[in-house]
Amino acid sequence: MTLTFNEQGLIPAVAQDRFDGQLRMLAWMNQEALEQTLATGRATFFSRSRGKLWVKGESSGNELRVHSVTADCDADTLLLLVEPAGPSCHTGRPSCFFQRVGPGGTLTEEAFEVTPFLGELERTIRERQASTAEKSYTRSLLDGGVAKINGKITEEAGELVQALAGESDQRVLSEAGDLLFHMLVGLRARGLDLNRVVQVLASRSHQSGLEEKASRKA
Repeated sequence: MTLTFNEQGLIPAVAQDRFDGQLRMLAWMNQEALEQTLATGRATFFSRSRGKLWVKGESSGNELRVHSVTADCDADTLLLLVEPAGPSCHTGRPSCFFQRVGPGGTLTEEAFEVTPFLGELERTIRERQASTAEKSYTRSLLDGGVAKINGKITEEAGELVQALAGESDQRVLSEAGDLLFHMLVGLRARGLDLNRVVQVLASRSHQSGLEEKASRKA
């Protein structure tokens, strides 16, 4: 089985962030653009309006480093797992997908950031941190600082350990969710996010756990 290009010799290619799963953009490739992408590791597309190849980020610096290229079941659409360097949309937004569609195909004027659920949760935590409204639980943790957050992380970790040792699956899932939430709050208190953690894990993917631990001790 080989790829199916349309009558113009093109195939749609969707770029997805390798780390957080966000859909970044959709563009078109011809055979030459695909071969150049595979050879260089930089997303290269075919411009239908200009009739020539273009490398994403060639002028702006907001390139897409391609980790893998996969075809769908009909071999007529490509999925690029990418590591973005900066925003992917010409508007300066991270993703080209930000206009919510309403009845009759109407588009909302206010930008809607489309992210997987954990991204939504992190956004909510950021909003709580910046809010001047009545305090929420999340805001009380952030106001309490790292010491208060650490206390909750320690508490939730202990409860997860107990659940893993002999409680129900539902208890394990509930305690794991509590621990993950408080970890995200702790990262926010330090100005970090989950995407940075995922990048660290990805950097270790070709290294054994024993080797990685040994390098940290060194």
